[in-house]
Amino acid sequence: MIRVAAAAGLGPATVFHVGPALAPVVPRLGDGLGIKLREDGGDGVALTFDDGPHPQGTPAVLESLREAGARATFFLAGEQVERRPALAAEIVAAGHRVELHCHRHRNQLRLGARDLLEDAERARAAIEEASGQAVSDYRPPYGIFSAVGLRAIRGRGWRPVLWSQWGRDWGRRATPASITRRLTTDVHAGDILLLHDADYYSAPGSWVRTAAALPRILEVLEARGLRSRLLRR
Repeated sequence: MIRVAAAAGLGPATVFHVGPALAPVVPRLGDGLGIKLREDGGDGVALTFDDGPHPQGTPAVLESLREAGARATFFLAGEQVERRPALAAEIVAAGHRVELHCHRHRNQLRLGARDLLEDAERARAAIEEASGQAVSDYRPPYGIFSAVGLRAIRGRGWRPVLWSQWGRDWGRRATPASITRRLTTDVHAGDILLLHDADYYSAPGSWVRTAAALPRILEVLEARGLRSRLLRR
């Protein structure tokens, strides 16, 4: 399920829930709002991770990606990058991409444009300094854009990005099997896949289940001819 908050002409507290029944209209919804939900063309998928870097979760994920020869995009939290800048650099050194998630993990519906941009700019500076890589994509905490937030992000020149499939790996009831099933049952070329390599803002220890699920997820993708690649810029 994708949670998209207000678009043009809608109130800032409006939130849409886009579930499997609306899957056929998801690409059009993204086009209408200027939010990237899927990749265009090709036979791969874009595997993405939110909320890191994490001292155990991120290295575990990087190792599985290395063993599978897969690439991924990591949407980082600035406050975590400031604590562990070497891990952000390690992600890039391993051939992956880092992008902008937030500095503090707060719901956009509670922030005005000024506070949101101050948060995002602080995160951008931390991520770019630590990794040596410029960011161009932005994914909001909780997958929620407010109307004000979406305008502010576009105005700053960042591309708004969400996802089309997720493993719901952040929940207390998630298991490696449930994460794999949710992420891969209806996966198709062009999907943007969401997982988390950290548990700072989710159920304690959730990264352990994600790390355990990842090798099987990569096996399933490979068996279906879906190579895990970086988000296209």
